[in-house]
Amino acid sequence: MTSHRTGFKPPDVHWAVTITAIIATVFAVAGCKDNSAKEKDVSEETDSRWENDSTSDLPNDDTGTPPGDSDSDSDSDSGAAISTGGQSCQPLSQPSGQSIRITPDDVGRLSTIVAGAQPGDVFIFESGTYSLNGDYIWISTPGVTLRSASGNPEDVILDGNYQTTEIVTVAASNCTIAEMTIQRAATHPIHVTTSEAGDTLNTKIYRMTIIDPGEQAIKINTHSSESATFADNGEVACSSIQLTDAGRPHVNMSATPCYTGGIDAHQARGWIIQDNTISGFWCPNGLAEHAVHFWRGCRDTVVERNILTNNARGVGFGMATEGDARTYSDTPCGLNATAYVGHVNGVIQNNFIHASDPDLLASEDGFDCGVCLWSACGVNVAHNTIVSTGALFSSIEWRFQSSSATVTNNLATHPMRERDGATATLAGNIDNASLSQFADAASGDLHLNTTAAAINAGITTASNLPKSDIDGDPRDATPDVGADEAL
Repeated sequence: MTSHRTGFKPPDVHWAVTITAIIATVFAVAGCKDNSAKEKDVSEETDSRWENDSTSDLPNDDTGTPPGDSDSDSDSDSGAAISTGGQSCQPLSQPSGQSIRITPDDVGRLSTIVAGAQPGDVFIFESGTYSLNGDYIWISTPGVTLRSASGNPEDVILDGNYQTTEIVTVAASNCTIAEMTIQRAATHPIHVTTSEAGDTLNTKIYRMTIIDPGEQAIKINTHSSESATFADNGEVACSSIQLTDAGRPHVNMSATPCYTGGIDAHQARGWIIQDNTISGFWCPNGLAEHAVHFWRGCRDTVVERNILTNNARGVGFGMATEGDARTYSDTPCGLNATAYVGHVNGVIQNNFIHASDPDLLASEDGFDCGVCLWSACGVNVAHNTIVSTGALFSSIEWRFQSSSATVTNNLATHPMRERDGATATLAGNIDNASLSQFADAASGDLHLNTTAAAINAGITTASNLPKSDIDGDPRDATPDVGADEAL
């Protein structure tokens, strides 16, 4: 994939990755209600697979309150609150439904165990390292739950050792994956996709740690380019997603150079990406995809209160100018019905986007863009802070004629760019800002110093501005520019 500086070359492999889903893993955690709360030993599982019910409307039960004692003994199975993105994230609520205990001894038959799930089943993973070595889980049953027993992500490690392709594949609605670590998948640690049975709706990925994927950490797409089914209305929240120096040599360089990224979604609508920390997605040679990337006809995505640090690109809506894309009957943004649109509407707000890693900054493509809108129309970009201690091609850019955006109260150390006939309405932004305005730009602490010029410099006349900042602190009548409202 080429950079802004050398032009655009979209990858030709975005459908090919779905082939690997046939051998991938699904973990699902559902909040669906089931009056039978008894635990079931996995020895009771059968090999029968429940048919996917694409019309299921099983509600998530996460209330944001700490869970109780899921194993009915006298202790508490609650994990502690953790801080990811800009917020403190509470443990998942107490599970409902039939509980099925999983231990590391079950490796080798995880796919069979989960294939026998009934709607509403809760798979509770005991602490330990699960060395999968090719084993995987595929969820085709709606409303299934997969979570750790302790509620602490670091206590359960699903390790693909680069032998398992997709470790978790979600192909059913109303599923949740929560409070575990997934690492070293050959392709995607988590893949949310559809099936011949229909759409995959309301996936919840919560308080997860994802480390060193071979390709994109979380992939979201339809199962076939010929399909009219979609993976919509999901959420990725309160999670840590990272590519480390140890994992970088394992990135797929054959499909396209540096074929990796944080969250990569095609043709998906209504996703919320909030309160996550995503870091390290870059290669010495080749340009990685974004930390958060929604394209090929995505719509109504909300990306807020995330900390995106030392990635080659931050948030991307759209990318291509032609090719496969989901279309909509309402002719969005007033564009010609034949216009190619990579992303429709959506919000990008209250994010810290930062780079200071000298190896990233010295790499072939460096820090390419903070917020990148390519063939993306009707996007609201507000109150983001975008900082590089070295070079950065563009802090925010809008590109190609089908792109339109409202860009308000953003704070950046580098220029904002209009490119190739795109349009945007700008107000209250500050670019070319000094690093001295921030608490510690080198380490990624982008909170404002008390003397920062951005304090009280924002406008309030624009519509749809966030009422609070990255930390959840309220904005006052004279808001600060950027993601932080100094107290």
